[in-house]
Formats: sequence, C-alpha cells, structure tokens
Amino acid sequence: MQRKIVETDNAPAAIGPYSQAVTANAQTFTFLSGQIPLDPASGKVVGEGDVKAQSKQVMENMKAVLGAAGLDFGNVTKTTIYLVDMNDFAVVNDVYKEYFGEQPPARATIGVVALPMGVRVEMDCIAAS
Repeated sequence: MQRKIVETDNAPAAIGPYSQAVTANAQTFTFLSGQIPLDPASGKVVGEGDVKAQSKQVMENMKAVLGAAGLDFGNVTKTTIYLVDMNDFAVVNDVYKEYFGEQPPARATIGVVALPMGVRVEMDCIAAS
C-alpha cells in the first residue's frame, strides 16, 4: 500500500499526533482527520459559541485540506459530524448543504460529550479520486 501524508498551511495544523489527511492506495482514497473551527492563521477558535460560524470554518478547513490533496467536495464519499449539542443539528445541516449541494455523501452524525478546545462541532471525511 502506498501512503502519503497531506498537509497545508491553509487549514489548521494538527494539534495532536495525527495528520490533516492521508492518501492511500495510489491516491484512491484520502482520509481527512477531524476538522474543528480553528482559524489556520491564528490557531484560535472561530465563532466562540456560534455553531453556524463554527460549521462554516470547519467546512472551509475541510475544503483547504481536500484542495491540498487535489480534491474537492465532489470527491467526498463519507463524512462524520460530531456535535456537542444535538439541538445544533439543523443549523449545522444548513451549512453542510451549502458545501455539498444536491448529491451529498453518506454521513453519520454523532452526539458527543465534548470536543477539543471546547468547540461545538467537528467533522471528518473520506474522499475518493
């Protein structure tokens, strides 16, 4: 198996022992690590307490990492959304639809007790090329 680490300065650097994304099998699949709403320039949380602003930043961060791998949202086959409050589902869903349009990927949404740095939303995805 071929494995390539994907990194970009246009999305937040990893804050732990993980890569922004990994492409495997001659760039057939790319697995993005969870993205939280960090501004890539400052490393600070965007939209403190505002799940809509946080969701938009998460999607922009995913877009940047996908772009670094030569991909876009049209390549995404599976996403997972992690929410601290399931009451935020509708707001996050509206932002999500803006990026994925009429043919969204398969998805799971999971309620969690907490997320890194006190954010309200995190997303990861798998993309195919």
